[in-house]
Amino acid sequence: MKKLLIANRGEIAVRIIRSAKTLGISTVQVCSEADADSLCARMADEVVIIGPPPAQQSYLDQAAVLKAARDTGADVIHPGYGFLSENADFAQAAADSGLIWVGPAASIIRTMGNKVAARAQAAKAGVPTLAGSDGPLDVEADPLARAEEIGFP
Repeated sequence: MKKLLIANRGEIAVRIIRSAKTLGISTVQVCSEADADSLCARMADEVVIIGPPPAQQSYLDQAAVLKAARDTGADVIHPGYGFLSENADFAQAAADSGLIWVGPAASIIRTMGNKVAARAQAAKAGVPTLAGSDGPLDVEADPLARAEEIGFP
């Protein structure tokens, strides 16, 4: 790991930059036009403006973030939290681009995004879970009756 692109902003980006510097890893901060003079942008080794202030047109613009990684020669991408951190398609696109993804693999993000699959995976791994249904209820099922069977807190 030589160059880390931070695909987030604010305090989480500041923390990531501080950690990377401690490890001797150079940093690239992507940011919207509105955040060009933010603390994280001033702390990073490089800054790439990826769009206007609305997050949809900047921080959530997957193509712009991946282009910034390619253009700067970043080999690692850290999504922070929120924004793209729970986007399985973005995690997969980053990995497919040859980037090291700091976070769970796309397949894990997909599983955790599906509450039925996440619960099944947790149970399979031996993680204690609260009482609940064993899967999605049938359309004809009475959710209140099922809840009464399980019990209330």
